[in-house]
Amino acid sequence: MTASGQLRRLLDQFLEASVFESGLADKSLAAYAGDLGAYTAHLEQNGVTEPNQITRDHVLGHLIALRKSGLSARSAARHLSAIRRFHRFLRDERLADRDPTEGMDSPRLIRALPHVLSALEVERLLDAPDLSRKQGLRDAAILELFYACGLRISELANLPLREVSLEESMVRVRGKGSKVRIVPLGGRAIARIQAYLPVRAQGKVLDDTLFLGTRGRRMSRTSVWQVVKRAAQSANIRQNVTPHMLRHSFATHLLDHGADLRAVQEMLGHADVATTQIYTHVSVDRLSRAHKDFHPRS
Repeated sequence: MTASGQLRRLLDQFLEASVFESGLADKSLAAYAGDLGAYTAHLEQNGVTEPNQITRDHVLGHLIALRKSGLSARSAARHLSAIRRFHRFLRDERLADRDPTEGMDSPRLIRALPHVLSALEVERLLDAPDLSRKQGLRDAAILELFYACGLRISELANLPLREVSLEESMVRVRGKGSKVRIVPLGGRAIARIQAYLPVRAQGKVLDDTLFLGTRGRRMSRTSVWQVVKRAAQSANIRQNVTPHMLRHSFATHLLDHGADLRAVQEMLGHADVATTQIYTHVSVDRLSRAHKDFHPRS
């Protein structure tokens, strides 16, 4: 698939300059033409018709689409190299005001896509704990909160009880760099936490965290990890299930159901400048609507 119009003409100029000014070999020229033809076609499919409209998100979206189609990391790196050269040419020739690929971190952009659980596997995992046992009620709440909020393991283990508001259906999470974000709670997560809180109150309470071990102290990351491992074994899930896989599943399932990318990024608390940024202007109401409308277990 190739592009037409202005982007196609700019691509032809770049390829011509690559031959006459850079002495690009025929084989390399053909590779550039193919890679950039697919790139400019992707841009036009997304309504981009001139270079100053192109953003970093457009570049990243194309790379993600390539990886999802089965392209290897090595081939994706080649695509990114061609895209970078194309944008540098446009900027240097004053055909574009800026280079959207400037500062991109190649290895992170083309890393392997994360492993995720299917919706059915998630259901089996979350239903695995024995709710007739006190530990089972706690473990069920842990698993549900992982999937409901996409928390990192350290965020969940260190989550203070006071930062969980069941009335407002949200949690305040302190993430990397001590940055605080608000993440909505779905109905099923609220129900699991409500079932666990009386159990928490009946035992020793020697820490302020939501989840406590048998001795009343906050759970270690290893202990939380073991909760996930036990549930995965009980659910007969063959994958090597990790807490981070639940985080990836949270994001993937939201996006699969049509959630807004920026709302998901906000809920995850991403701070990687090469692939995303924190969207501070997304309101709590908007996050709540996105979570309620698109999360499978809200």
